[in-house]
Amino acid sequence: MNEENQDLIEQNNVEWQAPPIPEEIVNTEEPAQMSEVGTLGNIFFEPGKTFEDLRRKPRFILATLIFILLSTVFSFLFVNKVGEEGFRRFAQEQVEKNPSTQSLTPEQKQKSIELNLTIIKTIKYLVPLFIIIFFALGGLIYWLGVKAMGGSANYWQSVSVWVYASFAPGVVAMVANLLILFFKSADEIDIAASQRGLVQANPSFFVDGKQNPVLATFLGTFDFFEIWGWILAAIGLRIVGKISTSTAWAIVLIVALIGVAFRVVSALFS
Repeated sequence: MNEENQDLIEQNNVEWQAPPIPEEIVNTEEPAQMSEVGTLGNIFFEPGKTFEDLRRKPRFILATLIFILLSTVFSFLFVNKVGEEGFRRFAQEQVEKNPSTQSLTPEQKQKSIELNLTIIKTIKYLVPLFIIIFFALGGLIYWLGVKAMGGSANYWQSVSVWVYASFAPGVVAMVANLLILFFKSADEIDIAASQRGLVQANPSFFVDGKQNPVLATFLGTFDFFEIWGWILAAIGLRIVGKISTSTAWAIVLIVALIGVAFRVVSALFS
């Protein structure tokens, strides 16, 4: 019996091997093939390859910083261009047209106007915070959508899709807005219509926004830059989430329709 036990122990010692030390464990993750600067340029020309690289290594910080910089610069220049008097006239028009303020006394209306001016002066400093929240929530929505459809993207990959789908059309639109703001006089700026930018790349250009605000808001959602972003988002979700093209478009269009409904309802009540 002792010889049999000894043979069994020796056999187990031969078959058993110590696990590899951490340095010897092979990393199965595929490394990124583009730099972050490279992804910023390639999203314009090779979105498919860019999203493939973002699946390997999610990145969005540099794109977010550029977006914040351009948006903040535009906000400060826009407020400075219109001036306090321009915003005061606009706030007064809104108060006079709003049915809910008709019963207010002149003093209460004046306080409402001053409050609006304070909000306008303050909101330009909060642009970076709004953009960060917008990107964080957008990534969460895409992540939940991909998971619900059986995809495999994680949260940071979904944030990358949202940011880069917004980055390309957003940068082009922002640069165009800055150019228009530079050449346009303050008297020519329609504050209500310019809340979504000075560039009118949508059918709302043919509608009087003051007379038909709901219709103008609805048509404004079919914007060239919006559609460009939808196309990029569908490409990104398909590649990063490993889902079909039809599924990716379903997620994008559902999110877009929710956004359209929110804007139309807001225009209806405001």
